[in-house]
Amino acid sequence: MKSKHIALTLLTLYAPFSLSPVCAQEKKEVNDMTTPLHLLKPDYKVPYGEVKKDEVKAVLDRIYSYVDEQTPYALKEDGTLERGAFRIGSYEWGVTYQAMLVAARITGEKKYNDYVARRFEFIASVAPQFRKQKECRDPQMKQILYPRALDDCGTMCTAMMKFGTGSSKKSNLSSIIDNYFNFVENGQYRLSDRTFARHRPQRNTVWLDDMYMGIPTIAYRGVYTGEARYFDEAATMYKNFVRRMWVPEKGLYRHGYVEGLKEQPTYHWARANGWAILTTVELLDILPANHPDRLFILQQLRRHVRGLAACQSGEGLWHQLLDRADSYLETSATAIYVYAIAHAINEGWIEGITYGPVAQLGWHALAAQVSDKGLVGGTCVGTGMAFDPAFYYYRPVSAAAAHGYGPAIWAAAEMIRLVEKWHPRTNDSGLHYYDKPQTNPSPLFYLTTDGKGEAVE
Repeated sequence: MKSKHIALTLLTLYAPFSLSPVCAQEKKEVNDMTTPLHLLKPDYKVPYGEVKKDEVKAVLDRIYSYVDEQTPYALKEDGTLERGAFRIGSYEWGVTYQAMLVAARITGEKKYNDYVARRFEFIASVAPQFRKQKECRDPQMKQILYPRALDDCGTMCTAMMKFGTGSSKKSNLSSIIDNYFNFVENGQYRLSDRTFARHRPQRNTVWLDDMYMGIPTIAYRGVYTGEARYFDEAATMYKNFVRRMWVPEKGLYRHGYVEGLKEQPTYHWARANGWAILTTVELLDILPANHPDRLFILQQLRRHVRGLAACQSGEGLWHQLLDRADSYLETSATAIYVYAIAHAINEGWIEGITYGPVAQLGWHALAAQVSDKGLVGGTCVGTGMAFDPAFYYYRPVSAAAAHGYGPAIWAAAEMIRLVEKWHPRTNDSGLHYYDKPQTNPSPLFYLTTDGKGEAVE
């Protein structure tokens, strides 16, 4: 007690000379000597600690309500499609449809599946009349019916196959699916080893984005048709991308690769790395358990997760250029990583104790970017490729960028599954994942075999 009085006296004497907010905090700490210093609440920039299933679901439903409102499916009087904030046939929305299907499966709520069904049924119903037009008058339908790049068809094709597999809807969408897939398989330019490539911005440029725009489509074709050759084609292409794009010393992928260059331009763009890890988890979901390339893909997932975890910021988000902490923090890539890491934990591919807190920190940061109306902020707009850092540093961000919505829905759904399977708790102020509930209410406890814990006095 005497030492407490001395501390308070000294603090009072020197307080007029202490203008720093830190000193004010120290005064508060001295006045509350009953609180152990290691349990004082840190000033986190985003929420930290435990998360409840209903909290995640609330964020999911805000996003759902917004995108449902902003993606109408109807014809205007002039015979073109109604337009909202987002296109119902873009590659970004192919991601969103797939995320909705996952949300329906995990939550058991029909509305997410209905969202997809209504728009796919609408597209199928109006496609014949647009095909009859000498020149398709609607740009959305033109992109759907006459794809010119993987961006136009890959993710939409995969989403439609996933929706149609095992249901009567397969026949309604089959002509669109087959048209999409024909471009993926035969229309897209490829290198001599059949790897997807573009003549932009240089000839024979491989884009990391195209891992996701085409490989899962080929792999899922094996599920859709029952032809195993598509599994082999997808796995071979995956290995070709890894050989060119993977930078082992970083544990990350480069964004672009120009065939024939001795020195490759190497920029670790966040969303492109998102497309890569999304491709990896999709392949692990799709390929048969006995596929000969499955172990390589699983090991590659673990290497990539390790590299990504090392780059996560203290605020939970990842940087636009992953290895450059002075580049801005970006939302869409964060959402993809949260989904991929949470899904990998849920499937038993990586360890929940190690990576559950990484996913949850990312989720807290992502959720903070979702407005009360369901807009997802902080997303980098559509991005090509450049061979200098300034291009990536100064790409605009906007809540109008469609790229953030599907990944955010996917992340929310998988986080619901994660907190159902695992039991996150704070212990000694840090978030930890446990494989059984920890019921001891103490903020600091030792684990016991019965899950009740032993409080630390």
